[in-house]
Amino acid sequence: MEKINKMTKGTVAGIIANLVFVEVDGPVHQNEICYIDLEGTKLMAEVIKVNGTQAYVQVFESTRGLKVNHTVEFTGHMLEVTLGPGILSKNYDGLQNDLDKMDGVFLKRGEHTNPLEDDKKWEYKPIAKVGDILEAGGWIGEVKENWMPHKIMIPFKFEGKYTIKSLTEAGEYTIHDTMAVVTDEKGKDITLNMIQKWPVKLAIKAYKEKPRPFKLLETGVRVIDTLNPIAEGGTGFIPGPFGTGKTVLQHALSKQADADMIIVAACGERANEVVEIFTEFPELDDPRTGRKLMERTTIIANTSNMPVAAREASVYTAMTLGEYYRAMGLKVLLLADSTSRWAQALREMSNRMEELPGQDAFPMDLPAIISNFYSRAGFTYLNNGESGSITFIGTVSPAGGNLKEPVTESTKKAARCFYALSQQRADSKRYPAIDALESYSKYAEYPELQDYFRKNIDPDWPEKIALTRDILIRSREVSEQINILGDDGVPIEYHNRFWKGEVIDFVICQQDAFDEVDRSASLERQKYMLKKVLDIYHANFSFESFEDVGTYFKRMINSMKQMNYAVYESDKYHDSEKELNSIIEERKTA
Repeated sequence: MEKINKMTKGTVAGIIANLVFVEVDGPVHQNEICYIDLEGTKLMAEVIKVNGTQAYVQVFESTRGLKVNHTVEFTGHMLEVTLGPGILSKNYDGLQNDLDKMDGVFLKRGEHTNPLEDDKKWEYKPIAKVGDILEAGGWIGEVKENWMPHKIMIPFKFEGKYTIKSLTEAGEYTIHDTMAVVTDEKGKDITLNMIQKWPVKLAIKAYKEKPRPFKLLETGVRVIDTLNPIAEGGTGFIPGPFGTGKTVLQHALSKQADADMIIVAACGERANEVVEIFTEFPELDDPRTGRKLMERTTIIANTSNMPVAAREASVYTAMTLGEYYRAMGLKVLLLADSTSRWAQALREMSNRMEELPGQDAFPMDLPAIISNFYSRAGFTYLNNGESGSITFIGTVSPAGGNLKEPVTESTKKAARCFYALSQQRADSKRYPAIDALESYSKYAEYPELQDYFRKNIDPDWPEKIALTRDILIRSREVSEQINILGDDGVPIEYHNRFWKGEVIDFVICQQDAFDEVDRSASLERQKYMLKKVLDIYHANFSFESFEDVGTYFKRMINSMKQMNYAVYESDKYHDSEKELNSIIEERKTA
């Protein structure tokens, strides 16, 4: 008997903002995509709950004008992204619509654009050979996307082994041209082109192994690399109140971090901040290549005035694009700003479905949702022996700077690095405003990463970092005692201890993101400057009164800041170092 593929249909039974109740006439599954017919306009929606013959769907667009009994058609597939050459340098919304192709200032309902260029020709060359046996994610060939190699792969949906029957010769082709014919294990021939689709809610697992991160990701930011390092393929988050420098820090990480590709997900930020990303990113120069940073960047934007469901889609779309490029053997840096808005979207939908609320009315399973998402980042060994990684850093915007609220607490359980931005440091213009003591990196405790530090930086590096943090703690304790008892109410040794901590703060923890030289510090330079400040800590100095202590250490700090502003090992750098050494000798005792 011939099988008939019948699409499930339904009718609108109820509407609460962008949550719509649909009576269905057949089977539907969780996260399936459907289209609601609003007088000829197709509104895209996603099934988030099924109860008998009623499906709860979240609509990705405005439901203004929608009425009961409007028809709904289900597609049989989940929310998918199109993967292929042409993703780099694009500006997408959360549903992977190309924003640059849309007309007018405001997005029209039901308008969807092609995320890739159908007619553009790409310079293609095959990598595999006829007769090669590949799995999902196996590399067939590559094209140059901007200046980066973009691999054409066996689609991730394919299961089992595939033998290459024929390959297209090197030349210029569009994304829809046939690149290869492969034969599956049953002997069936399948034609492949440059593109494939993948559902965003499912992780791409086309790799052999996913070990714990074991390599440092160099960011060029001293307070991160030296005191709270993040690993390649690691996860971190940056909570901080308004005006503490989250955006500038993200720009610094985008430009300086040791990554091949940057994905920026603006999920629910204010519209003016998203406009800043669109206008500033194309102007940023890439210090690694001398080209524009946008050439290796993709932006996925959802502002806070878009429907809440679209915010949730944007973070999953960004992660899926990251997994796609990781399968090419690239190092991907994914920045999400801000995951608090995503959590608020989850709260709104949960409340509309009348689910049991958790703390602050967030869903009970919020920690599980965040952990599941963060777990998709990581370092992987691919089936062909190459490696790729996604390093994920999200920002959190806690209301009133309260770091005890549920989103921050839930993210703490999932992310291994915590970079707390301090309002006090921002107010005193100590940028980046990362509080080195409130922040932490659990990667620094990993034996794998400690071995990496000992082999590649310094045999005593973990011990030096522990000592540096200890000096900062002692300095902060003494500072509080001086504030209470007064300058002349404590021994001179207390002032000495306080200022030795200030040397570390000014020289290591602070950095000028707008200076050509100081905005990025190499590991070699960080190692040398840390040695310098620790030598000062271990040295003994003689002072007659507490007034002498501050004046003396300020001169020392000034010389070291001049070293930070000078090109490493340049004449200016060595002149500042000589000046520093002469200052040290003035009061140094045996």
